[in-house]
Amino acid sequence: MDEKALLVIIDEKRKSTWPVEDVRDELKELVIACQVEPLNSIVCRMDKPSPAFLIGSGKVEEIVHFCQAIPVDVVIFSCDLKGSQQRNLEKAVNAKVIDRTQLILDIFARRATSNEGKMQVELAQLEYLLPRLVGKGVELSRLGGGIGTLGPGETKLETDRRRILSRIDKLKNALKDVGLDRALKRKKRKDQQIPLISLVGYTNAGKSTLLNTLTQAAQRTQDGLFTTLDSLSRQMILPNNQKIIVSDTVGFMHDLPHHLIESFKATLEEVREADILLNVLDVSHPHFRSFQESVCSVLKELEVSETPIITVFNKIDKLEDLSVLEDLQEDFDSSVAISALTGANLPLLLEKISAFLEPNLVDIAVKIPIDRMDLVNMLHTQGKVHSIKYFSKHIRILATIPLQMDRKFYLDFHA
Repeated sequence: MDEKALLVIIDEKRKSTWPVEDVRDELKELVIACQVEPLNSIVCRMDKPSPAFLIGSGKVEEIVHFCQAIPVDVVIFSCDLKGSQQRNLEKAVNAKVIDRTQLILDIFARRATSNEGKMQVELAQLEYLLPRLVGKGVELSRLGGGIGTLGPGETKLETDRRRILSRIDKLKNALKDVGLDRALKRKKRKDQQIPLISLVGYTNAGKSTLLNTLTQAAQRTQDGLFTTLDSLSRQMILPNNQKIIVSDTVGFMHDLPHHLIESFKATLEEVREADILLNVLDVSHPHFRSFQESVCSVLKELEVSETPIITVFNKIDKLEDLSVLEDLQEDFDSSVAISALTGANLPLLLEKISAFLEPNLVDIAVKIPIDRMDLVNMLHTQGKVHSIKYFSKHIRILATIPLQMDRKFYLDFHA
């Protein structure tokens, strides 16, 4: 870790929803994910923010003294800063100052590997930067009012603004094309009647590990925040022989900035279109109930409250006392406790998913004209064929198929 950081934890009485200790611990994890060493932290409690520095002058002096005594490369705030506040703080402490959103964007930039992921991160970065262009150094002089304020600085600023706006438009159009491509794939999936199961949950809850275990995918995993940024979907077959698609998504977080959710709309569309959500919780984490509240908040913003949810208590291999799971499962409807890493209780999870989807399946007995092998192929690809017998003029098949497929198929060929 090359850079060293001082963390500033903001505790605003009117807005604080998390304990200060939880905010500090999570900010430390974010900082470490950026390969930065957190040296120390300062808690700033306040009734209302200061327009100039966000925090009071006394706390600014405390930060200055710390930075002088133990040189740091960056001061990181646990909340968002206005552009003017950030500039004033950097001038006062004589060090780089960034806020929580910048920190998350840095992690996203490190994690993005696909073209779509990189575009989404760049869009979020530009939309964050745009309102902060004013005063970004000599080359971006501040716009002023009155005589003597017009000149090259304004010209440069407006040029940069236009370039950024133009780039934002290009990225949005490119992501719109990605969205159309995803829509075509979703239509094909729906035409084939294959249910979509989306993995959602707090970052580092174990979603990618679960996807790998269920589908033998090769999704990258490691112990850290936002390890997976690019979504991945894989097909699998349930014990009842039903085909499903399992989709991994970007992890959620407490107070996830709204414009980040907007930038990742194309990816998160998979959550909106899901037939079932698997809400993966790291039950070994001491703050998992707070994480659950944050996940519910993001799901509410995504407007998926009507989608069935199975709560998956993950990482039970890290629990010393498994008896706590009984009480937890009483608090959550449709829950199952597993370890995605070891595979413990995964059959129970698959049974739970199958039970949710069972009303969408129907057993049929049909005879199909011998010249309609396209229909035989459809039964094989979109359902489960239990038996098949060939006769001179027809083929008799017993199969389990999706209910909607049955409505289109069954009336014409029911034996």
